[in-house]
Amino acid sequence: MKKWLLLLTLMLLTLLTACGEADPASVSEIPDEPSKADLTDSLNNQFSGDVETVLANVFYKLDTVVSDSAEANIYATRQFTLDELVDEVASAIPPKETSEKYDNQQMLIYPNHFVTFKQSEEDDQVILMEVAPDTFVRNNYSPNYLNNFFAFAMLNRMLSADNWAENRRNTCANGSCYGGYSTGTKSFGGDVVTNRTNRGMFSTRGGGPSAGK
Repeated sequence: MKKWLLLLTLMLLTLLTACGEADPASVSEIPDEPSKADLTDSLNNQFSGDVETVLANVFYKLDTVVSDSAEANIYATRQFTLDELVDEVASAIPPKETSEKYDNQQMLIYPNHFVTFKQSEEDDQVILMEVAPDTFVRNNYSPNYLNNFFAFAMLNRMLSADNWAENRRNTCANGSCYGGYSTGTKSFGGDVVTNRTNRGMFSTRGGGPSAGK
């Protein structure tokens, strides 16, 4: 009898755990946004020079990607094309480096962050912005993925790490390194996963697209 009770308890705990786990983030969660003109004005009227703070104050935070060492935040909008958004962000907060466009993606490098702009695979009318601090990039990204945007020599310099690309390529030989965010995914290889308890929230720094309504 005790064995059956223990088994039943374990089954109930497993069921509760499964039910409590949220689904992966989806672009269907993006709320109504201000107009493109209003978002552009908001971008250009930020007082911070930190790209993470600016994007958090203007756009909806869709998800957070976490690793042992750092987190990368994902913001989303339907109001811009990829080219428009890259131009607006780069104009509002000039980057140190700008990549060429590759596979509907483009990257800007700032003093402490790499920002990747990409069309969502789920909806090509949605542009995702992944804001990854240097520590996250250095410890998680696949150098072969980054090499689509920048030369290895530049990556080594921007990450302040001698031979980072070559050393990281050896670490990533089994294909387990991070190659950028996609909606509808909970884990990305290695120890990189989404923090589903932290998505669907506006930044406490600015209030997001609903602020001022």
